[in-house]
Amino acid sequence: MKTLILLALAGLGAQLVDGSLGMAYGVTSTSLLLFIGTNPAAASATVHLAEIGTTLASGAAHWRFGNVDWRVVARIGIPGAVGAFAGATFLSNLSTEVAGPVMALILLGLGVYVLGRFTFLGLPTGNLGKPLRKRFLSPLGVVAGFLDATGGGGWGPVGTPAILASGRLEPRKVIGSIDTSEFLVAVAASAGFLVGLGSEGVNASWAVALLVGGLIAAPVAAWLVRHVPPRVLGSAVGGLIVLTNVRTLLRSDWLGAGDATQWTVYAVLYAVWAAALAHSVREHRRQSTAPAAPGTGVPGQDGGAPLGADAPSTPVSR
Repeated sequence: MKTLILLALAGLGAQLVDGSLGMAYGVTSTSLLLFIGTNPAAASATVHLAEIGTTLASGAAHWRFGNVDWRVVARIGIPGAVGAFAGATFLSNLSTEVAGPVMALILLGLGVYVLGRFTFLGLPTGNLGKPLRKRFLSPLGVVAGFLDATGGGGWGPVGTPAILASGRLEPRKVIGSIDTSEFLVAVAASAGFLVGLGSEGVNASWAVALLVGGLIAAPVAAWLVRHVPPRVLGSAVGGLIVLTNVRTLLRSDWLGAGDATQWTVYAVLYAVWAAALAHSVREHRRQSTAPAAPGTGVPGQDGGAPLGADAPSTPVSR
């Protein structure tokens, strides 16, 4: 019961972050399951099973708050489903000894990307109104879907920053569209794991616990996306993902680091994480008080328009 309660709280926290940042539900939840010793393929399968419900609820909540561009959902979600099915069947055929460190490496890479991306670059919006092209969204969907299934997360960490970096769609609609399209990815990944694993190793009660927490958080997160500074939240989540997966790698057979080495690495990472958070907070405050950029109404460069601000709908070119 204690484990189920902790998983429900983890699902609630992960969905709050995912729904307000557009990433990190799968990465955070899978990292937790690996931390408690779950088989890598089973961990990803359990998380994706829970995500079928959480992404459906999150998508509905984002749609209700006007945070979804349905053309983007279709153009990235369908290729993402193809990539996710392929990734799930690939991971199902890896041995546990290989899959554990491999998944931790993927998650670590995603965590470093999230930490660096939001700490140093913020959310550019200089190209708002320009079309998002299908030849950009489709390959992005395939790659993000494959990484999502093999790493237990990756749809948001890959898809959200890539679209945000283009500056062509306002942040709240990027987040809402990525969260909504993830439903297709979760269904396809679950089908791939069903083909590759059957029900072996998938803990249904854990999936339900994650789902319950996520369902509670989904509507709150869709509301928070209009108010929470994504730069600070991104730095916080990125650091957490890095720390969790570095721990997994240090204790794996690949490295087998001693206690002294582990604690030294942790101390360095905590210091870097604290510095990143402090920098993000300073930059957010600076950009919040900066004069609006000419002709845009956007304070400085951090995150562009406020998350709740309305902007013209963005066309998706054929």
